[in-house]
Amino acid sequence: MKKKKFRTFQERLEEDLKNPEFRRHYKEEETALALAYKIHTLREENSLTQKELAKLMGTSQQAVSRLESGEYEGLSLKTLEKVAKATGTYLKVDFVPA
Repeated sequence: MKKKKFRTFQERLEEDLKNPEFRRHYKEEETALALAYKIHTLREENSLTQKELAKLMGTSQQAVSRLESGEYEGLSLKTLEKVAKATGTYLKVDFVPA
């Protein structure tokens, strides 16, 4: 009896990314998670708690938690500008080929 070969995650992902709809959703999630991670990293680099960052932004700790979760879909340019100002950074928006 032949043993079944198990696919690695990377092999499965490469296969799934051939599907245009899957690839589009994957890229959207990848972008959301990267942005959430960046906000979290900026906060930590500035030795701020979520509550402290929220105060500097004029919002709640829960709102900062949502921003850092990668699940929040209501992110606006204005909110990103508040994060930048509160962390002493500048916001740079860029467009790259799809």
